[in-house]
Amino acid sequence: DPPREEFHEDPVGHTRATAGMTVGELVDGYGDAGIGAASVNEAGDVLAEMFANDDCTVFLSLAGAMVPAGMRRVVSDLIRDGYVDALVTTGANLTHDSIEAIGGKHHHGRTHDPEKTPREHDEGLRDEGVDRIYNVYLPQEHFAAFEGHLREEVFPALEADPEGGDGGAGTDAVGIADLTRELGRANAVVNERDDVDEDPGVAAAAYECDVPVYCPAVQDSVLGLQAWMYAQTADFTLDALDDMTALTDLAFEADDAGCLLVGGGVPKNFTLQTMLVTPRAYDYAVQITMDPEATGGLSGASLEEARSWGKLEKDAQNASVYGDATVMLPMLVAAARERVE
Repeated sequence: DPPREEFHEDPVGHTRATAGMTVGELVDGYGDAGIGAASVNEAGDVLAEMFANDDCTVFLSLAGAMVPAGMRRVVSDLIRDGYVDALVTTGANLTHDSIEAIGGKHHHGRTHDPEKTPREHDEGLRDEGVDRIYNVYLPQEHFAAFEGHLREEVFPALEADPEGGDGGAGTDAVGIADLTRELGRANAVVNERDDVDEDPGVAAAAYECDVPVYCPAVQDSVLGLQAWMYAQTADFTLDALDDMTALTDLAFEADDAGCLLVGGGVPKNFTLQTMLVTPRAYDYAVQITMDPEATGGLSGASLEEARSWGKLEKDAQNASVYGDATVMLPMLVAAARERVE
């Protein structure tokens, strides 16, 4: 045989799939296989170590339509069970989370009608007052209910006090994390008051567990749009920089730090860039994405690239899974929780 430095004897095994297997057993079995299965196994290992480390401050970055797709309870359970110390997400996820908290529901739909063109299908939904998120439908009246919820239960509590230190000039700005905390409080109150037959959700869980929720691009959502509209006639404005101090302090004070990055975009970068202004970096990192590195975009950027920036420690444990987060997130969380609990 030729001399071999790279090759080592490590035969690929064959994963089993049998009745009665747990998710954890399946993910463990993926370690015998190759390609994507091996990556899922590696990510499960890293996530389990992150969750098991009581000294690790865990940052969860959540992008994409995760709440409409039915991932809401996975996230709220993680928060309630103490696995998440800070959540960075989109205004869209918070909008849809609140809609469910106050009694609205997302519904199964379809991407197209075989008897219509794709355009005709969506034109019909427009006429019916139904918004489509891939194969999920949401009646538009739920957005009107959400607007009422914000105007009655959330925004008034955040308005500047006319008797306050600004002399009534209306210069008191609200941090975005203050908005999300108040949103979580209001969601929990209305959910219980109206006896809503649904979990109060992500923002409510974060409020109840004193977990901060950061939403750096809140204006890019119905929540942000409603905040802007309310600000036209009320003594209310948001301070986009206010959250940076508390988020940085959280990273500074962490003994160890880990991040679970679901999707990319603004939440991913906001979570990673926090380490650029601290003397430390992430010790653990797991990302779930569908974007390939070759696109050159942030959403597909590898965690190895993040290491070059000093966002990950040189010896950090990290793994990336390329696939649909609605499939991968519950699998990885269930496998990791099975090991830890």
